[in-house]
Amino acid sequence: MSQRYVASEKLLERALKAIPLGSQTFSKSMTQFPHGVSPYFAKKAKGAQIWDVDGNEYIDFINGLLSISIGYANDDINNAVKAQLENGVTFSLSHSLEVEVAEKLIDLVPCAEMVRFGKNGTDSTSAAIRLARAYTKKDIVLVCGYHGWQDWYIGSTSRSLGVPEVTRSLTKVFKYNDLQSFDQLIHDYKDQIAAVIMEPMNVEFPQAGFLEHIREVTKNEDIVMVFDETITGCRFSPGGAQQLFNVTPDLATFGKGIGNGFPLSAVMGRKDIMVLMEDIFYSGTFAGETSSLAAANVVLDKVKNDKVCDYIAELGEYLIANLKDLIDKQDLQKVVRVVGHPSWSFITFSDCGNATSLEIKTLYMQEMFKHGILSFGSHNLSFSHTKEHIDALLKAYNEFFVLLKRSLGNGDITAQLDCDVLVPLFKVR
Repeated sequence: MSQRYVASEKLLERALKAIPLGSQTFSKSMTQFPHGVSPYFAKKAKGAQIWDVDGNEYIDFINGLLSISIGYANDDINNAVKAQLENGVTFSLSHSLEVEVAEKLIDLVPCAEMVRFGKNGTDSTSAAIRLARAYTKKDIVLVCGYHGWQDWYIGSTSRSLGVPEVTRSLTKVFKYNDLQSFDQLIHDYKDQIAAVIMEPMNVEFPQAGFLEHIREVTKNEDIVMVFDETITGCRFSPGGAQQLFNVTPDLATFGKGIGNGFPLSAVMGRKDIMVLMEDIFYSGTFAGETSSLAAANVVLDKVKNDKVCDYIAELGEYLIANLKDLIDKQDLQKVVRVVGHPSWSFITFSDCGNATSLEIKTLYMQEMFKHGILSFGSHNLSFSHTKEHIDALLKAYNEFFVLLKRSLGNGDITAQLDCDVLVPLFKVR
């Protein structure tokens, strides 16, 4: 047992007896954090920093899987939530915050004419698919990206255990920036497709005309176009990727950062589609829970008035430019790449000689954690990150690249590991 992570690993032993995988979320579990060199349990967090149960301090570049957009324990948000707690959280009647936050989303998001809330991204993407099927009276769904755990989507991935084949057969996958794969599905399932749901961007920027072509085809074929902006909403721009790329879908889903860690998501879009919420069944006791709405009320004001997205993008551009310089300095361009939007970028690894990409990623995580950087390969920036935080990250990267270069030259990547190599969960991007 690592002396650095004694409390985390003891708590993990307890958790594994009570909780499958010892965690409520796959991406926070031991499947994603190599055992023996990783923290598993947090104690507290503030701003852009987090402390594990062993007292180790990190600059956090995971940020609650992108749910922390403003920063941990932000005073303005916390004060709004505390004030709401004094008056109650869940009521027997609707609350005015439901109207206020919906109106703010309508003001920010190009496609939004009406809004309904949920608690996580899966709630809202699944609602969007049910709306699309109700509106078009068709069944097939085309997907591109990650859209949650419900049967209609997860059945199209390698994590399909427990999903009936009849459900799996209704979802078809096309590749991002590959119009041929999209057009082929449009041809093969003509007049059967209810919805195209996609992340408007994840790892790659859209190629010229890609999103526009899908928008045109969906209009012509009576298909509801859904942008899953669970991550990109209020991050790529105040109105999401649809605002950034000037392509307006019929429906969109927002989540993650709109509550700055408080559980909230939203499905929004054209009124003529959204009014079908009155006929389909999409209803949850806690959808109008007011602590999350009080948080979102403040977050959306900050996004609109404080240039949150511009600030995060500027930091991300600084990070990417300097990170590419470090990669070039060590001549690692064939092994290491930086991709993605400045506010949500990724470092990716390729196989090199006898070293696999997963071996390199495992070494990366081991070394980053040692240097007080919490990351599993992405740079999920928040409004609380500073240039000093980015410089600390770059310093850790520089030391890792030196080690990586030497280890690749010696052919001893695994000899540098104090843990087993990671096993992939499943690939969706």
